[in-house]
Amino acid sequence: MEKKWQELKKRLKEIYDLQSVIALLDWDQNTYMPHAAGGARGSQLATLGRIAHDKLTDPRLGELLEELDGQWPSDSLEADLIRAAKREVDRETKVPADFISRFYQNSAETYQAWVAAREENRFDKVVPHLERTLELSREYAHYFSGFDHVADPLIDRTDYGMKAKELQALFGELRKQLVPLVEQVTAGPEVSQACIKQHFAKEKQLAYVKQLISAMGFDFNRGRLDLSPHPFMIRLAHDDVRITTRVNEEDVTEVLFSTIHETGHAFYELGIDADLEGTPLHKGASSGIHESQSRLWENVVGRSRAFWQAHYPSLQAAFPSQLGNVSLDDFVRAINRAEKSLIRIEADEFTYNLHVIIRFDLELAMLEGKLEVKDLPEMWRSRFQSDLGISPTDDNHGVLQDIHWYADFIGGMFQGYTLGNILSCQFYEAACRVHPQIPDEIADGNVSTLHGWLKENVYRHGSRWTAKELVRRATGSEMTIAPYIAYLKRKADELHLGR
Repeated sequence: MEKKWQELKKRLKEIYDLQSVIALLDWDQNTYMPHAAGGARGSQLATLGRIAHDKLTDPRLGELLEELDGQWPSDSLEADLIRAAKREVDRETKVPADFISRFYQNSAETYQAWVAAREENRFDKVVPHLERTLELSREYAHYFSGFDHVADPLIDRTDYGMKAKELQALFGELRKQLVPLVEQVTAGPEVSQACIKQHFAKEKQLAYVKQLISAMGFDFNRGRLDLSPHPFMIRLAHDDVRITTRVNEEDVTEVLFSTIHETGHAFYELGIDADLEGTPLHKGASSGIHESQSRLWENVVGRSRAFWQAHYPSLQAAFPSQLGNVSLDDFVRAINRAEKSLIRIEADEFTYNLHVIIRFDLELAMLEGKLEVKDLPEMWRSRFQSDLGISPTDDNHGVLQDIHWYADFIGGMFQGYTLGNILSCQFYEAACRVHPQIPDEIADGNVSTLHGWLKENVYRHGSRWTAKELVRRATGSEMTIAPYIAYLKRKADELHLGR
């Protein structure tokens, strides 16, 4: 059995390494790759994706998993690894290698078309590519039998165990709570954001956020920060986790909160136990769990008065002419202003989930055949008008703003953001129950206790457990929207947003 165990680990490590190289090529495509290299990059990704798929679906790997299954206690690391590997093998063996090549090729080409379409602010430039993506998304789903909704296999890729019907019910309940709260906090005179809507030099912004996330605990010996059109985090190895951000010289909050957001993702990957590297367990439990960490650090911590009590003096020192005479209270109110807006990643905490719910509903409609790709901008505008009372006048402020459908599947791409918002407060509340001094420590510039609790209870376990089980173990209860709604209501009362 020991010989077979070592053979299994060797095979899984080869797959892990191939996936890491694919991630490196993806990072390069999103950062420094010449635009004209898109076609070649698509071919490279397709080749490596096919090789990784072939290794994952090799009959010998399946045989090893069957022979080793049941040889260890069900709660052991070995048993968890075998369960996770069997789940991945089962998923991949149902998908032909030819599909994997076609998918990677289409994703690379669609990404390049999206970049070009954004430059011209014209959705029609990417429609044929996105239609192909929709076809591939439906094709992928139909390799799996017995699903209740065509989106279920796609959701399963990123949030294992969640179903479209379950999410629709959860989002419906959340929406009931949010709609009246949004109306409340956006009523009345607007809070001024003049202090953050000034000119802030690009290089000074980048220098400051590097200093900020270093103070928060980001290890630049194990990671780096670069620019990309859409901020993201990607893990290449246990000691190589990369994040990107973007800069708006007329709004300092874009670089601040996109960088803190991606740092939250990086903390998760950097906190996974090193002995899980090279296995299917060396990654986050789900997109919802991963997003809970980016949203926890970005919003629950990063938009709190306590956090800026510690860090606002250094921000003022970096930008004395812009912020030197702006009080901490005015700055905190400005970065927390609630308003009905068009851009998801710039949306405040009160309206953000309405952005996600709209996208989730549009995904389902496209997959169900109720919405054609060419009609997406019109339906997008209609939903924003009905749900938020505003609608975009161009494509870059509408259907072209998010990378997700243009670099992956249609389906299973957005629900993790709202799941993450919900869980961010549930995890933070659980940490504060054990360590009630956490808010005071944050005000002193010390996030080590919070970071330590998260590493011990969330990060280090990687994907040993399903998201639902991890939530139960870490917080002592099932996922609930109660802490999240309570947090939003407290914030509304404390800051008198929009009044």
